[in-house]
Amino acid sequence: MPHVGEILEHKDICICAGSGGVGKTTTSAAIAAGMAASGLRVCVLTIDPAKRLADSLGLKELGNDARQVDPALFERHGIEMRGELWAMMLDAKATFDELVARQAPDEEARDRVLGNRIYQQISNALAGSQEYMAMEKLFELHTEGRFDLLVLDTPPTRNALDFLDAPRRLTQFIEGRSLSVFMRPTGLAAKVAGRGASVALSVFKRIVGFDLLADLAEFFNAFSGMVDGFQARAKRVNSLLADQHTCFLVVCGPQGEPIDEAVYFHRKLVEAKLPFGGVIVNKVHYPAERLRGDGADLEATLAEKLGDGDLAGRLAGNFADYQALAERDARNIEHLASELRTKGVIRVPYLDEDVHDIAGLAEVNRYLFANTEQREAIAAGRA
Repeated sequence: MPHVGEILEHKDICICAGSGGVGKTTTSAAIAAGMAASGLRVCVLTIDPAKRLADSLGLKELGNDARQVDPALFERHGIEMRGELWAMMLDAKATFDELVARQAPDEEARDRVLGNRIYQQISNALAGSQEYMAMEKLFELHTEGRFDLLVLDTPPTRNALDFLDAPRRLTQFIEGRSLSVFMRPTGLAAKVAGRGASVALSVFKRIVGFDLLADLAEFFNAFSGMVDGFQARAKRVNSLLADQHTCFLVVCGPQGEPIDEAVYFHRKLVEAKLPFGGVIVNKVHYPAERLRGDGADLEATLAEKLGDGDLAGRLAGNFADYQALAERDARNIEHLASELRTKGVIRVPYLDEDVHDIAGLAEVNRYLFANTEQREAIAAGRA
């Protein structure tokens, strides 16, 4: 079974996807840290508005510009940072504004769009659907070439499917008939600009303080010069997803529903001909092997050692419950590997505490970058 470092060898982009609550953000951060420790310049990008990534990396906050993580923080926990680790959290509105500024033919057109009330409303609404903006920021960073590897933490699986489809949906919107009606030289925008507002809209203007149709005309007239650039860029973003140097890692838990989500997402990746790298299963219960006997025999053995029959009974019951969970997890993971037809299933055990800092990331890192023998030995020591 390969470890994460082997899976990501010669890759430029790692996209972590999975359902909510399975430790995807933590996994993304741990992967980025491990790859940076190997000597690469790595940036991890999250679109999760929560502060989990910033907190786990020892940063007060994250924004739309990458910030470097202090390597000394990892070195305190036995991880030598031979490369650089950077992190950022997507600001979808700012990313949209930057995209418009890049596609504008000149400063005047840029300012006309960015300052337009209609654009401000549209950009806030569209930016709320963060999937495309995440891909846009990923594409921007990849094009700049500042980093050896980009690690993206995506929304939960069903939304991540929207994320995969975002470049196509943007292209359809730009190429759509309704938008072209506004932007044709003889379209509605031109007619509005030529004849002024109607009586009803004049009343509306007095009430709200601005001319709706005039703003619409201004927006679409200014935006028309950017359409070709948007179309070309959306297609390049889509191509980046399918590139051989991009890798999708599915993150899930060992329970039934997250396993089903992982199988579903993998199927969609295959249908879209996108590069699948492997699966990371978090919070796995490994079977405990150090206690011998079961049922009444185990309870009797514990009672003799502890001198307390009631406590021995509770411990034996807890142990039996844990073993049942371990057996369930093993069955589910076996089913997952069979459905995905892959040996690239990496298991991270259920840790004693939730991962919320660099010490926790270092612990997760041990499993992600260990080979099969090392991973099993570590788990056996924890059991």
